[in-house]
Amino acid sequence: QVHLVESGGGLMQAGGSLRLSCAASGRTFSDYTMGWFRRAPGKERLFVAAIRWSEDTTYYADSVKGRFTISRDNAKNTVYLQMNNLKPEDTALYYCATYYGRVGTVANYNRYAYWGQGTQVTVSS
Repeated sequence: QVHLVESGGGLMQAGGSLRLSCAASGRTFSDYTMGWFRRAPGKERLFVAAIRWSEDTTYYADSVKGRFTISRDNAKNTVYLQMNNLKPEDTALYYCATYYGRVGTVANYNRYAYWGQGTQVTVSS
Protein backbone atom coordinates (compact mmCIF):
# COMPACT_ATOMS: atom_id res chain seq x y z
CA GLN A 1 0.00 0.00 0.00
CA VAL A 2 1.35 3.39 -1.01
CA HIS A 3 1.67 5.85 1.84
CA LEU A 4 2.42 9.56 1.41
CA VAL A 5 3.15 11.94 4.27
CA GLU A 6 3.55 15.66 3.73
CA SER A 7 5.34 18.04 6.07
CA GLY A 8 6.85 21.49 6.09
CA GLY A 9 3.80 23.70 5.91
CA GLY A 10 3.33 26.71 8.14
CA LEU A 11 2.76 30.43 8.37
CA MET A 12 5.01 32.71 6.36
CA GLN A 13 5.04 36.35 5.38
CA ALA A 14 4.76 37.31 1.74
CA GLY A 15 8.12 37.12 0.04
CA GLY A 16 9.33 34.34 2.29
CA SER A 17 10.13 30.70 1.53
CA LEU A 18 8.99 27.28 2.67
CA ARG A 19 9.99 23.78 1.66
CA LEU A 20 7.39 21.04 1.66
CA SER A 21 8.38 17.40 1.88
CA CYS A 22 6.49 14.29 0.82
CA ALA A 23 7.82 11.02 2.21
CA ALA A 24 6.68 8.08 0.09
CA SER A 25 6.62 4.42 1.07
CA GLY A 26 5.12 1.12 0.05
CA ARG A 27 6.48 0.86 -3.47
CA THR A 28 9.52 1.25 -5.64
CA PHE A 29 8.65 4.56 -7.22
CA SER A 30 10.90 4.55 -10.27
CA ASP A 31 7.91 4.19 -12.62
CA TYR A 32 5.71 6.68 -10.80
CA THR A 33 4.85 10.31 -11.32
CA MET A 34 4.70 12.52 -8.24
CA GLY A 35 2.65 15.67 -8.04
CA TRP A 36 1.75 18.53 -5.75
CA PHE A 37 -1.73 20.03 -5.70
CA ARG A 38 -3.32 22.68 -3.54
CA ARG A 39 -6.79 23.66 -2.46
CA ALA A 40 -7.64 27.09 -1.11
CA PRO A 41 -10.77 27.51 1.04
CA GLY A 42 -13.86 27.41 -1.13
CA LYS A 43 -11.83 26.71 -4.26
CA GLU A 44 -11.19 23.66 -6.37
CA ARG A 45 -8.08 21.54 -6.15
CA LEU A 46 -5.40 22.87 -8.48
CA PHE A 47 -2.23 21.44 -9.96
CA VAL A 48 1.00 22.98 -8.69
CA ALA A 49 3.93 20.86 -9.90
CA ALA A 50 4.92 17.33 -10.87
CA ILE A 51 8.01 15.25 -11.51
CA ARG A 52 8.65 11.90 -13.16
CA TRP A 53 10.39 9.91 -10.48
CA SER A 54 12.97 8.26 -12.74
CA GLU A 55 13.71 11.37 -14.80
CA ASP A 56 14.42 15.02 -14.28
CA THR A 57 11.34 16.08 -16.18
CA THR A 58 9.35 18.62 -14.20
CA TYR A 59 6.08 20.43 -14.76
CA TYR A 60 4.66 23.59 -13.20
CA ALA A 61 1.48 25.55 -13.13
CA ASP A 62 1.91 29.00 -14.66
CA SER A 63 1.06 30.60 -11.34
CA VAL A 64 4.13 29.14 -9.63
CA LYS A 65 6.61 28.90 -12.48
CA GLY A 66 9.85 30.64 -11.55
CA ARG A 67 9.00 30.63 -7.84
CA PHE A 68 8.49 26.96 -6.96
CA THR A 69 10.84 24.04 -7.62
CA ILE A 70 9.97 20.37 -7.38
CA SER A 71 12.71 17.82 -6.78
CA ARG A 72 13.19 14.32 -5.41
CA ASP A 73 15.70 12.41 -3.34
CA ASN A 74 15.78 8.81 -4.49
CA ALA A 75 17.68 7.58 -1.45
CA LYS A 76 15.07 9.03 0.91
CA ASN A 77 12.03 8.31 -1.28
CA THR A 78 11.06 11.92 -0.75
CA VAL A 79 9.76 14.63 -3.04
CA TYR A 80 10.21 18.29 -2.19
CA LEU A 81 8.49 21.49 -3.17
CA GLN A 82 10.68 24.52 -2.60
CA MET A 83 8.46 27.59 -2.54
CA ASN A 84 10.12 31.01 -2.84
CA ASN A 85 8.71 34.49 -3.05
CA LEU A 86 5.47 33.33 -1.49
CA LYS A 87 2.32 35.33 -2.10
CA PRO A 88 -0.93 35.49 -0.12
CA GLU A 89 -2.67 33.72 -3.01
CA ASP A 90 -0.42 30.70 -2.36
CA THR A 91 -2.35 30.11 0.86
CA ALA A 92 -3.87 26.63 0.62
CA LEU A 93 -3.79 23.06 1.81
CA TYR A 94 -1.03 21.38 -0.17
CA TYR A 95 -1.29 17.73 -1.12
CA CYS A 96 1.26 15.28 -2.43
CA ALA A 97 -0.03 12.64 -4.82
CA THR A 98 1.27 9.89 -7.06
CA TYR A 99 0.25 7.54 -9.85
CA TYR A 100 1.88 4.63 -11.59
CA GLY A 101 3.16 5.66 -14.98
CA ARG A 102 5.61 7.97 -16.66
CA VAL A 103 3.25 9.46 -19.18
CA GLY A 104 -0.05 11.22 -19.05
CA THR A 105 -1.40 14.64 -18.20
CA VAL A 106 0.20 15.46 -14.87
CA ALA A 107 -2.20 18.32 -14.13
CA ASN A 108 -5.23 16.05 -14.09
CA TYR A 109 -5.82 15.12 -10.48
CA ASN A 110 -8.05 12.21 -11.52
CA ARG A 111 -4.94 10.37 -12.71
CA TYR A 112 -3.50 10.25 -9.20
CA ALA A 113 -4.37 7.12 -7.26
CA TYR A 114 -2.67 7.94 -3.97
CA TRP A 115 -2.83 11.08 -1.86
CA GLY A 116 -1.33 12.37 1.33
CA GLN A 117 -3.28 14.05 4.10
CA GLY A 118 -2.12 17.55 3.20
CA THR A 119 -0.09 20.27 4.87
CA GLN A 120 -1.34 23.81 5.39
CA VAL A 121 0.53 26.79 3.96
CA THR A 122 -0.60 30.25 5.02
CA VAL A 123 1.00 33.37 3.59
CA SER A 124 0.29 36.70 5.23
CA SER A 125 0.54 40.02 3.43
